[in-house]
Amino acid sequence: MERAVETVEKALVLYGAPVYVRKQIVHNAHVVRDLEERGAVFVADEREVPEGAPLVLSAHGVAPSVHQRAAERRLQTIDATCPLVTKVHVQARRYASDGYRIVLIGHAGHEEVVGTMGEAPEAITLVESAEDARALELSCDRVAYITQTTLSVDETAEIIDVLRARFPSIRAPQREDICYATSNRQWAVKELADRVELVLVIGSPNSSNSNRLVDVARASGVPAYLIDDENGIDAGWLDGVETVGVTSGASAPERLVDRVCEWFRMRGVTEIAPHASVREDVVFRLPVEVRRGETRAAPAGAGNGAPGPDRS
Repeated sequence: MERAVETVEKALVLYGAPVYVRKQIVHNAHVVRDLEERGAVFVADEREVPEGAPLVLSAHGVAPSVHQRAAERRLQTIDATCPLVTKVHVQARRYASDGYRIVLIGHAGHEEVVGTMGEAPEAITLVESAEDARALELSCDRVAYITQTTLSVDETAEIIDVLRARFPSIRAPQREDICYATSNRQWAVKELADRVELVLVIGSPNSSNSNRLVDVARASGVPAYLIDDENGIDAGWLDGVETVGVTSGASAPERLVDRVCEWFRMRGVTEIAPHASVREDVVFRLPVEVRRGETRAAPAGAGNGAPGPDRS
């Protein structure tokens, strides 16, 4: 998610405002508002963008038809699709070309699902629940599954178990498709649930991975609420509560966590400690269009020193 946001920031430097962004770059209202203030213009459809203008595609990925329409309008397209989503798109194309019927586990209407289904619409069937999987009727003997990257790990595992029971030879991805940031946070919430009496999840209502954190906490028997920021906290939730767990969706900026912690400090809470969990150190390079632009914009003599690290 940080990679996608940084892509828009770099594009604003390279091209100047306005830079157009198809859909929300990530599902977080604070991030979107901040980028709008800096000159990003968010549009629902690439056909709303003036011909020849720069267009950033969101982290959730798009169908091939979007790339085609952007090319027809001669847009300067910068693809900020998360590499983990791109991996799912590649799997969909490969399975389809090999004659497989593909079961996509995901939520109907989510931008990532729309984009993935666009890769092979004639071969993909969407399944949203274990009930859907039990009712699924496929005539093809060659079946494979892929998943949206921001799902509940436990619910997805239940659906996969049903699919494997019904289609014993079903092909699976070599690596699970659920984003490491999504799964890590879910495991952390499960650990927190044994120690706290309430969980607050910082994230926007349209953030799939943030909503899944609320689901995980509640499934563990702990009350949980989704909040955009500290202003969303209802003091009534805290009646009789001594220990609160705070977490955030993958697209929520760290500053929002700091603000929520400050909200508690202002009300007399003195003991705030981080919960040790998995360290996320996976990084992805920025889109090639942005890196090429930075190279062209570099001053004479730049690049003579030691190479720097890849940026996420």
